[in-house]
Amino acid sequence: MVSASPSAPLLVFDFDGVLVDGMREYWWSARRAALSLAPGLVLPEEAPAGFAQLRPVIHHGWEMVLMAAELGMADGHLAALLADYDGAVKSALERWGWSPQQLQVALEAVRSEAIASDRERWLALHRFFPGVPERLSALGQEGASWAVLTTKGGAFAAALLAASGLTPAALFGHEQGCKPEVLRQLLQVNQRPLWFIEDRRPTLELVRATPGLEAVRCYLVSWGYLAPGDRQGLEGAGIQWLEPESFQAPLARWP
Repeated sequence: MVSASPSAPLLVFDFDGVLVDGMREYWWSARRAALSLAPGLVLPEEAPAGFAQLRPVIHHGWEMVLMAAELGMADGHLAALLADYDGAVKSALERWGWSPQQLQVALEAVRSEAIASDRERWLALHRFFPGVPERLSALGQEGASWAVLTTKGGAFAAALLAASGLTPAALFGHEQGCKPEVLRQLLQVNQRPLWFIEDRRPTLELVRATPGLEAVRCYLVSWGYLAPGDRQGLEGAGIQWLEPESFQAPLARWP
């Protein structure tokens, strides 16, 4: 599946918040998907501040559609959403009568239509974080290879990478299953050091707690969609903090 020097690591990157800043696209697509399901919603063209505050706790793409609908309610109840996000998601699904699959289908339909009708406009809603394309391209010079593991649909991540001339050794979208399971499969197949780079601390904590993944080196990037306090206690959690300077440095100098 992935070939490189057996002693060099395979770097597995989350996509949104690590390689790409897609905050504009998140709202653009989530808003349209929510309106397709509930045409009576009144949602602003520009993302409300509350959407950016919710982004660090959003795990799956379909949740963005649900949160867009929630933010369109009269009071917005942002504080309640942040106070108990998991509980709020469950309640919101019941209140709207939607399923996660229905929301995911609506989101991907919006993105597919956007790519088909105005690909350049959709691509322009994203930007790679500074220095990321160059650093990814240089990894091969160190004998390493890189893959992408994302909860975004694989086809959409592939389109963005291709537009920047980037080709990962492997790409796994939400269709391939949960991140710990994909990482376990990669360990079994490749028998190489595996480094996982994320911007969502709960995901890294789940990986650290998953039997069989003890050898995976986990990094939390400083530039991602972080929640307050995400940096605290990382050492005790077995997670490394990755600053842009370290990311650009040779792999031998990474934390």
